[in-house]
Amino acid sequence: MNRGLADGSSPGGSAAGGGAMSRDEAAAALERALELSRQVFAAADSGEVERVVSLDAEVLGLIKSARHALTPLDDKDRALLRQITDLNDRSLGRMQHRFRAKCRDMDMLAAGRRALRAYGNHQP
Repeated sequence: MNRGLADGSSPGGSAAGGGAMSRDEAAAALERALELSRQVFAAADSGEVERVVSLDAEVLGLIKSARHALTPLDDKDRALLRQITDLNDRSLGRMQHRFRAKCRDMDMLAAGRRALRAYGNHQP
């Protein structure tokens, strides 16, 4: 399925007609990817998994669409990509933390159920 991006462009090209992306369009795509990465981090922080997945796919599409127009990378482009990568790492960390917490909760629930089965029929 080839979904359009939020700004009306497609992942494979510019909004104008699917041709090769200009360097300015690619730089704008990276800026948008950075903004979306901030939204991914906020969604990860609040546990909105579906939103994280959706936004992350959009970020990936923007980066892929910009990569050929930004060869070679200048310092500004590298800095933007570094910020995107840092936000992605932090988002993953948040999601992993939430996953581990959920696993601990499930373990405690299972232990409680075992205790209830073991001692539930005993009257003092």
